[in-house]
Amino acid sequence: MGADALSDVLRAVRLSSAMFFHLDVRAPWVAEAPTSAACASAVLPGAQHVIEYHVVIDGCCWGGLIDAPSVRLEAGDIIAFPQGSAHVLSSAPGMRSIPDLSVYGQARAGRLPLMMRLGENGPADARILCGFLGCDTRPFNPLVEALPAVLHLRGSSYRENSGLAYLISAARAESERRRTGGEGVLARLGELLFVEAIRCHIEALGPEQTGWLAGLADRHVGQALNLLHGEPAADWTLDELAKAVGLSRSTLAQRFTHLIGQPPMQYLTRWRMQLAAGLLASGRDPIARVAVAVGYDSEAAFNRAFRRTVGTPPAAWRQAHISPE
Repeated sequence: MGADALSDVLRAVRLSSAMFFHLDVRAPWVAEAPTSAACASAVLPGAQHVIEYHVVIDGCCWGGLIDAPSVRLEAGDIIAFPQGSAHVLSSAPGMRSIPDLSVYGQARAGRLPLMMRLGENGPADARILCGFLGCDTRPFNPLVEALPAVLHLRGSSYRENSGLAYLISAARAESERRRTGGEGVLARLGELLFVEAIRCHIEALGPEQTGWLAGLADRHVGQALNLLHGEPAADWTLDELAKAVGLSRSTLAQRFTHLIGQPPMQYLTRWRMQLAAGLLASGRDPIARVAVAVGYDSEAAFNRAFRRTVGTPPAAWRQAHISPE
């Protein structure tokens, strides 16, 4: 049986979220963010990788990577930085400031989101929600690998997507009302916003695009991915997979490799190692049971595959990544 590959990846990479700042800004203003690695321990302790995103709920501003052209952001726009790059938001393009790492600690010490006012005392130019998403990237996260450095969704591009518009409206209301349990609600809304943003991004991909997300959107490669994710421990062969999706062996191999960047069986091995890494980190099962769970008949074969793919033996990975009690 096939699975929903996107949901499977999101589940396996332990997606987490926190809504940290509610910015109320007045020109001239500028807010520069460091790389997510510089603030990860403060915003989402324990996350291997952190993605920062911003939702413009009122007004307009500019945003983009450091030393790169900014894009104009208007109410309803979402901009995210999936690779954790340093970036800047401002009232006009080309503005810079010095990142203030202390604000992340201040936010964590209080109630989230931290309400912040930037700029002069005139009427508000914009209101912006700033959040963070944490996930695992090791040993394999095909979603993060496939995302661009900047992901910008224009509000005008998803007006018909009532789900995304509703989530933004709900996040705004929850941020402003600050009701009991609001931090938890905002964290879940952040995760849902991210998933909806990915869906919109997939729908907007052109036929010339390649990568894991383009593979999901492809009729045959997407079906193959869903099958592999549905039964990762099955004894798959290229012939069986091709037959299941209605293509010849050579056509599937060529199309899968073109879109995903690696052959189907290599992808399966890497995904099995991601699943195994999660099981090892949980500390619940012996390595032999983990091996069977991800499709290996012997612990020795699993050990070889894990070391070859991940670069370290399973026991050493478990020791370094075991989850605390």
